[in-house]
Amino acid sequence: MGKKLRILIIAVVAVVVILLIAPFLIPVNSFRPTIEQKASEALGRKVELGDLSLSLITGSLTAKNLSIGDDPKFSPSPFLTAKSLSVGVEIFPLIFSKTLNVTGITIDEPQVTLLRNPAGVWNYSSIGGSSSPAAKPAAKTSAPSGAGNSAEEISVKKLELKNGKIIVGMTSSQKRNTYDRVNVTASDVSMTSKFPLTVSAELPGGGEFKLDGNAGPLDKSDSALTPLDAKIHVGSMDLAKTGFLDPSLGLGGLVDLDSTIKSENGSAQTNGTLKLSKALLVQGGSPAGVPAVIDYGTKYDLKKNSGVITPSTVKIGSAVAHVNGTYEAQGEETSVNVKLTGDSMPAKDLQAFLPAIGVNLPKGASLNAGTLSTNLNIKGATNKLVTDGTIGLFAAKLEGFDLGAKMAPIAALTGLKTGKDLEIEKLTTDVHMAPTGLRAENFNAILPALGTLAGGGTLDSKNNLDFKMAATLTGGMLGAAGAPANGIGSVLSAATGSSRNSNCKNGTTIPFMIQGTASDPKFIPDVGGVAASMLKSQLGCTGGSLLGAGEKGATTPANAVEALSGLFGKKKKP
Repeated sequence: MGKKLRILIIAVVAVVVILLIAPFLIPVNSFRPTIEQKASEALGRKVELGDLSLSLITGSLTAKNLSIGDDPKFSPSPFLTAKSLSVGVEIFPLIFSKTLNVTGITIDEPQVTLLRNPAGVWNYSSIGGSSSPAAKPAAKTSAPSGAGNSAEEISVKKLELKNGKIIVGMTSSQKRNTYDRVNVTASDVSMTSKFPLTVSAELPGGGEFKLDGNAGPLDKSDSALTPLDAKIHVGSMDLAKTGFLDPSLGLGGLVDLDSTIKSENGSAQTNGTLKLSKALLVQGGSPAGVPAVIDYGTKYDLKKNSGVITPSTVKIGSAVAHVNGTYEAQGEETSVNVKLTGDSMPAKDLQAFLPAIGVNLPKGASLNAGTLSTNLNIKGATNKLVTDGTIGLFAAKLEGFDLGAKMAPIAALTGLKTGKDLEIEKLTTDVHMAPTGLRAENFNAILPALGTLAGGGTLDSKNNLDFKMAATLTGGMLGAAGAPANGIGSVLSAATGSSRNSNCKNGTTIPFMIQGTASDPKFIPDVGGVAASMLKSQLGCTGGSLLGAGEKGATTPANAVEALSGLFGKKKKP
């Protein structure tokens, strides 16, 4: 028993000694030129390795450094560099016949630089292509009769890239986006067949990217056209830090996406769901309080770098809008031409998203009734979108907003009372929205408690309002019973010698300005405009004459205008 134990111990020690000593006895560096040559021929790029070492315990060859050259049309710097490269090998063929059979490749801490030129071609497009040295006719002629292309002969049981970094940019710009902690795992990798692939990465700003599917066979004319059938997940992607929106304008948002992609024959089709949270699309706005969920589909031409957005939907709460259009990659930017339409969408569900486009409701007010309809065209680069179109609000109630109180200078003269809530029968406007602000034109509103409003103006990037408006008071608003004795009705009656004609249906138009901010608007009478407009309106209702016209001491239009101006606090001339 003791003898057998000693033999077993000796055998174990011998194996350990062999495992420790054999790597030093096998000239593994002699394989480096072979590995570099085969890899260079397969990739069509110059491949360089550092010193090789062999571990019989792990069954792998390890190179201290790895460098793969870039396409010289793009950059003289390496396409890929890595801290180390481990190549799994079959040990016994290597020891006894010095034959190198690769079972796996692991690249540790690689850094890959992806560049695209102005024509939309990527620097990895030529990898493994027909332009590679291995594919040249001369190389094939000198090969043995049974030999094939080196790229076609390569098959790796497992390929891994661990803890890598991908740098993405344009040849025409120094701007770069960096993606960290990139991990890639592929099994049964071959240039001539489909193989399973998983990719994960950390996005700028802390988001995550995952891809799981199948790729291959390699497209020899352009590796960017290699077929792919996969599922994609994106979590918490920061639109500003990834360059989709301009961070210098304070724009931003977070995207969560689940999608499928299927590309073949130069065309890629995607379908999925995208959730946009904390959207801020206009400078001076504030992040949306509710997300927008987009169920979308696209068809993209990989050769022309352009695509079509198939009919898709945008949902904010129970509000649903419809989207379709086109998009195109142009240099560093992606430009879109999109049409967005929505009919009878619940205004209550949309109000929390309005700050994203720079629209803030007055402080303490809320939209608790009504519907909103839109017909918008969205164009331009994704980081500088411009929107034009129409917006309409119908049968709405703005609770907690007393328009009469806000228009106090006017209300004091007219007896205007709208109540603590504002009823909006109809409000329509043409809008122009850009990252720097919003412009409204042909603004028209029907307010049962007031009459009508018309005008237009701007909301700038600092949320400042500059609107020029006109309110036409109807329904007996002017000169109503209980109005102040020195109010507009009294002054106009004194000026014209007549009370308001009950047959006058046009109402009185009062010009005013809206300034301040969207959350705290200030309604300021246009003094000269108010006086002249009211006098003209009243004259129209009394036949156009002033009291005692033509007589000595009679009231003149100038006297009437001056009297009206005084009601607004404008000092009379001495």
